[in-house]
Amino acid sequence: MPRGIVDFSALRSEEVRSLRNVRPPAGLPFDIKKIGHVVLQVRDIGRSVDFYTRVLGFQVSDVYPDSMMAGKMVFMRCNADHHGVALVGTAESDSAHRELHHLAFEVATLDEVFRAREHLRAHGVAIDFEGRRRAGCQVAVEFRDPDGHWLEIYWGLDQIGTDGTVRPPEEWRESFTLEDAADNPPVGQDTTLHDRTLRRQ
Repeated sequence: MPRGIVDFSALRSEEVRSLRNVRPPAGLPFDIKKIGHVVLQVRDIGRSVDFYTRVLGFQVSDVYPDSMMAGKMVFMRCNADHHGVALVGTAESDSAHRELHHLAFEVATLDEVFRAREHLRAHGVAIDFEGRRRAGCQVAVEFRDPDGHWLEIYWGLDQIGTDGTVRPPEEWRESFTLEDAADNPPVGQDTTLHDRTLRRQ
């Protein structure tokens, strides 16, 4: 078939119809609200930051030096979210493809992050990280999809005001369990659980 011509019969095939009819199960313990941020591995961090700021208009919120993240990590925003795109300077220089570092999904409540952890475990999904990272201060669970893509479900990402002020590093509260993240919030983050039975003992 010539390029640009759509085979409409293929769009009506049983395989396409089957994929279109896949639905999430009723009663999931969390509700993803949006794709929250994308983290990309790049070959030249300076070149990429220049592109995202000067060409696309993103603003830099925070930067991790090499001592915190190999290759440095630059958090960038296009709205009030602390970051919508983050760049990690670790892509192989001879790679024909640039790699996704991770993709994050936002939920509306902290309870949903706790429920997501248990839901993932109940489905045999290994948790790579749970708790709170540093810049952005979101509380999250991180895990892999069947192809090994790194995914994150999070709540509580810092919001940046119109004056551009970001939370200083001294206020970051890194945690390695959801319980510790809830018990030791940064200034201004309300980590009250509505259902305290979600906590692991």
